[in-house]
Amino acid sequence: MDRMDRLLAERACERLLIDFVHRLDLGDPSSVAELFTEDGVWQWPEDGRLVKGRDALRAYFGSRPADRLSRRMMSNVLVTVTSWDAATAISYFTTYRVDGYEGGVVPAGPPVQVGHYEDVFHRADGAWLLASRTLHLPFGGATPQANSPLA
Repeated sequence: MDRMDRLLAERACERLLIDFVHRLDLGDPSSVAELFTEDGVWQWPEDGRLVKGRDALRAYFGSRPADRLSRRMMSNVLVTVTSWDAATAISYFTTYRVDGYEGGVVPAGPPVQVGHYEDVFHRADGAWLLASRTLHLPFGGATPQANSPLA
C-alpha cells in the first residue's frame, strides 16, 4: 500500500467515526447499524453489553429515548491501517446529554461520559465498515432530565 492509499484509508475510517456520532446526535440513531459489517459488534465489556449483527445494532441504537438530546465530541482519532482491507483506531469522546428535551436551550452541565473507543475496520467492495467498536468508559454518570436542576 503506497502513502496515498494509506492516507485515503485513514481518512475514510476517520470519516466513518464522525458519521457514527452525527447519526446518533443529529440523525436517525438506528442507522448507525449500516456503518457496521453484517456481523459487526458494539461492546462495553465493563458493563457486560454486547450487541452483535446489524439487526441487533439497529434495534439497540434505535431504542434510545425520542426525547434525548445529545452531543458527542470526538478527538485524538488515531487510525492505523494494518493492511489493504483492515485498520484499527483509538479515539476519545465526551458526551453531553439530557432526557426529556422539548426544545430550546438547555443549561450546560458536566458531560455524562468521557472515554475512548477501540475500533476495528474492514474494507469490503471498496467501502470501509466497522467490524467492532469497543467502549471504555472511565468517567460516567446518569443522564439528567432536561427539566431538573442538574441539567
